[in-house]
Amino acid sequence: MLQPKKTKFRRQQKGRMKGIAHRGHELSFGSFGIKTMEECWLTGQQIEAARQAVVRYMKREGQIWIRVFPDKPFTKKPAEVRMGKGKGAPEGFVCPVTPGRILIEAEGVPITVAKEALRLGAQKLPVTTKFVVRRDYTE
Repeated sequence: MLQPKKTKFRRQQKGRMKGIAHRGHELSFGSFGIKTMEECWLTGQQIEAARQAVVRYMKREGQIWIRVFPDKPFTKKPAEVRMGKGKGAPEGFVCPVTPGRILIEAEGVPITVAKEALRLGAQKLPVTTKFVVRRDYTE
């Protein structure tokens, strides 16, 4: 499961995810990618499930890059606990993503293989995505 080795603080405030992505919104490494269309919190398990789906379909051909990492801790209080008594214990880590963020990039496979692999990976994510191709890509 993806999580940071060490954090400065155990708990963090929720924050807000308004606006569009101003960083990580263009393809940097590969020729194909999936881009988010809405904001959400991605957990390490969701990112790992998408990665496995993409790698399985590509059959170890080409290369993929995961462009997000869950480094924001989120907390939960136990079930049936009364209000108050402080913030809950850290439950896991999430990655807040905003619309336009590139999640996964692929390279070294034909466009048909990349499109299907990234579609299968996108099915594992709780957010609507769009398949994008590098502007200067030629077959």
